[in-house]
Amino acid sequence: MTYMHYQPLAMLNQMTREMGRLAAEHKRAQVATAGTVSRWQPSVDILEQQERFVLSMDLPGVDPNTLEIQVEKGILTVSGERSLRKVEEEAASYTRRERVAGSFSRSFKLPETADESTISAASEHGVLEIVIAKKAEAQPRRIKITH
Repeated sequence: MTYMHYQPLAMLNQMTREMGRLAAEHKRAQVATAGTVSRWQPSVDILEQQERFVLSMDLPGVDPNTLEIQVEKGILTVSGERSLRKVEEEAASYTRRERVAGSFSRSFKLPETADESTISAASEHGVLEIVIAKKAEAQPRRIKITH
């Protein structure tokens, strides 16, 4: 009978190396296809204040005139496209290319307290800011009794 030494950390190290290899292959595939159109999602912050909601979306390199903002049945949708600067193939010798281009679409379910008729949007320095006012809360009303 042969004695085998049990090494649980060795198996864990092997699994970690294999996961790292898979992640590196995925990264290389992304870099290789970075010149093609791909989907991306801009980062978003949503702030709830007493009287409104403020949605801030990072959109560097996106022309605000090409953005489309829609509200339908309580769903706010922001969509657009980012194009990267074209570089002549002969001069294209990237060492690293991480930025992605392509179309995007983000949808958000509005809370019942949101007033869809008051939505406004502004863009400055690559950040889109959408402001959604809250509906006025129904206040109890005192009924005066007349005699």
